[in-house]
Amino acid sequence: MSGTTERAVAGHTAAAPPAARTTGLRKVYRGTVAVDNVDLEVPAGAVLGMLGPNGSGKTTTIRMLLGLVVPTAGEVELLGHPLPGGAAEALPEVGALVEGPGFHPFLSGRENLLRVAAAEPHLPTARIPAAVGEALERVGLSHAATRRYRGYSLGMKQRLGLAAALLVPRKLVVLDEPTNGLDPAGTREIRTIMADLHAAGTTVIVSSHLLAEVEATCTHVAVLNQGTVVAQGELRDLLDAGSATLLVATPEVVAAVDALRDRRIPAREVADGLRVDISATTAPEVVEVLVRAGVPVHEVRRQRTGLEDLFARLTEDAVDADVAELLVPQEAS
Repeated sequence: MSGTTERAVAGHTAAAPPAARTTGLRKVYRGTVAVDNVDLEVPAGAVLGMLGPNGSGKTTTIRMLLGLVVPTAGEVELLGHPLPGGAAEALPEVGALVEGPGFHPFLSGRENLLRVAAAEPHLPTARIPAAVGEALERVGLSHAATRRYRGYSLGMKQRLGLAAALLVPRKLVVLDEPTNGLDPAGTREIRTIMADLHAAGTTVIVSSHLLAEVEATCTHVAVLNQGTVVAQGELRDLLDAGSATLLVATPEVVAAVDALRDRRIPAREVADGLRVDISATTAPEVVEVLVRAGVPVHEVRRQRTGLEDLFARLTEDAVDADVAELLVPQEAS
């Protein structure tokens, strides 16, 4: 075997299994379908933003992922273990903040965390005080550690719940609306914590209604609407796929618009050139039309769809069929 071949074989590794996966997941409450046929895959090491309107099934899906709710149908796999059978192996590796934290109101923040820490299977008893102090410091609650929980603001309660999720290093952290009740400074701190977790190789699933924060912090997204997944994948790819507009820089804007419209390609003048709708054509064809018409083309770039626009298009009652085909993963033929 040649050295080149040996290096190629040595460098080839199988893709890491997903941190979480659901297949055909369904949940019915008293005749009401909350989640319907959800196939979700969360790549290991990803920061996945779970998006959807109120009532879209986000929290129910998260609760089934964590074994808090038994599915009506379908399968759940967490960190390589099927649930509920593998819960004892998987859940100690998971930190979660779901639907707001629940603590004893007459105990202090530190006392509450000490109780939670005592139940952590991966935290030695001698290490508990230090771990609690570090977690409080990490979420900015050291100054309020001795205050009773009942006196905490909503944002402080969220911080304490996050501290409980981060008492020990985790393979997966699940956060359901972690910025609820936080001021802008607190929201930035959550962003920093998520970035630190991502840098350490931890997989993060975050449910949020703050689309700007998701766009700034997440590598992947899954969009739910009416109990089902309408799009999932790398955020960058989804934004690119949802874009059907080119920005063309040229000194001869009027001639460019006329040439494109002669070919029935919608275009209009903008501040720095022209914007071209390529829903029914391609970027190479646009460039060819302009060049053949003698129009100088200085730059062509695709205008990315913002997450807010993409979310709005995906969660309308009737999703455009062409957009859905682009964004929803297709089964291999």
